[in-house]
This record gives sequence, structure tokens and C-alpha cells, in this order.
Amino acid sequence: MSNLTQLYLASGSPRRRELLTQLGYRFEVLRCDVPEERQSGEKPQDYVCRLARDKAQAGLAVAPTVLPVLGADTIVVLGERVLEKPSDLLDAKDMLEALSGRVHQVMTAVALATPERCDVRLVTTNVAFRKLEESEIEAYWQTGEPCDKAGAYGIQGIAGKFVSRIEGSYSAVVGLPLLETDLLIKSALELR
Repeated sequence: MSNLTQLYLASGSPRRRELLTQLGYRFEVLRCDVPEERQSGEKPQDYVCRLARDKAQAGLAVAPTVLPVLGADTIVVLGERVLEKPSDLLDAKDMLEALSGRVHQVMTAVALATPERCDVRLVTTNVAFRKLEESEIEAYWQTGEPCDKAGAYGIQGIAGKFVSRIEGSYSAVVGLPLLETDLLIKSALELR
């Protein structure tokens, strides 16, 4: 580990690594498994915040040195329905057909844990999809892009052409809200 490392990122997501790199911080990636299961009656915003917090705290537990640990989670919400990563083509088709021609919310929570505290920020972005044809949903699945994405799509990839409007943070839809993440990290580094 370089003594220049400022924090750890508790995420294997290449998109989160890219976004955190954009902010200019020096970080190392920690791999830690956190079960992603919504509890009965848990509101979507509480669920995504809990997952981000759990990931940051799990990272803190395995970190080789004492540095802040950043955790994040993103979910796609349509009404009260949480659309997570699809299990197969039928699951992805169901999600994308539900999103077709409608506005949904993408909720990304980011958490920064230190031994003393864990701060969490939630960013909700409204995303509108144009009407999708069944054939283009199937063709999109064949690209492999939707397989590991909440809501079965990645706005930064091919699915960007499905989006007719966005209200809020584009980077949060990709997986890490730049503004809120930067403020969390700055605050933690100032306390060190």
C-alpha cells in the first residue's frame, strides 16, 4: 500500500472506481461481501442507505490500515418496487418493460466510515425512459450490459439511448454521486 493512499473504496464496481478517480483522490479497493437482501417492510431509501453503510463498515473491518472507507449502493425504484440486478433474460425483460415509457427513480446512497462514525448521503434522480420495443429489449440483453446492473440497464452505456430525460445527478445514476461523495471525503479528511 502506498503511504499516499487517502481512503479505501469498498466496491468492486469499475464504474465507481472511474468516478472516484475523477474526483482526484488516491484510493485502494477493498473487496468485501455484504448480503444485498431487502428486509420485509423496508422502504427503498432505507434499504439503499443500509447497504451503503454495511459495505463501508464491512470495509472498515477488513482494511489493513486505519483510513476512511467509502461504500455505495444503487437501486432502481418504480413506485415501491425495487428493481435490482436481473437474474436472467425474463427478469430483465420484465424490468425494462415496466420502465418503458415511464419515469422511475434511481437511488444511490454513499457512506463514509471511520472508526468514530459513519456518514451516509442519499441522492435520488428521476429518469424517464422512452417507449421500448420488445425486440430492442432482447437485443440489449444480448449485449451483456444489463446483467450486472440495477434495473437491468446502464445509463453510461448502450441504454443511454433509452433515456428521454433525467432530473438530478447523472453520476449518481452511474453509481457514485460526485458532489456528495466529494463533500463526505473532504469532511473526513479534514477531521484526520
